Amino acid sequence: MTQPTHSEHSMPSEHSMRSERSMRSIHAEHFMQSCIDACNDCHQVCLQTAMNHCLNTGGKHVEPEHFRLMMSCAEICQTSANFQLSNSSFSHRLCAVCAEVCEACAVDCRKIGGMDECVEACKKCAESCRQMAGAQH
Repeated sequence: MTQPTHSEHSMPSEHSMRSERSMRSIHAEHFMQSCIDACNDCHQVCLQTAMNHCLNTGGKHVEPEHFRLMMSCAEICQTSANFQLSNSSFSHRLCAVCAEVCEACAVDCRKIGGMDECVEACKKCAESCRQMAGAQH
């Protein structure tokens, strides 16, 4: 039996390294697109819930702290999606803030009640943004 030469050892070829980088890039793009979609959905749900459900329901739904939080959540989600779409080097840091705001909004909406769609959209966006915030840019 012949011994493999140094070049035959498990050194990856240039082609396989490029292929691996390409797969990581595709995965990262898919991951980012999922986060953008979650941010856009959360923006839409929070804005619609605040402007329609909360304003029409009144009471705790329109208390300044809650209403500001919902509007802040909608705004940070839209901004986070925009930063990701523009491939901003700040998008990961913004995602961390977005996750924090979305989590707070989900907790507050659950506590007040009657906003299950908003709670779910905020939780999904918070989780996606936390993952993006932890990713290397």
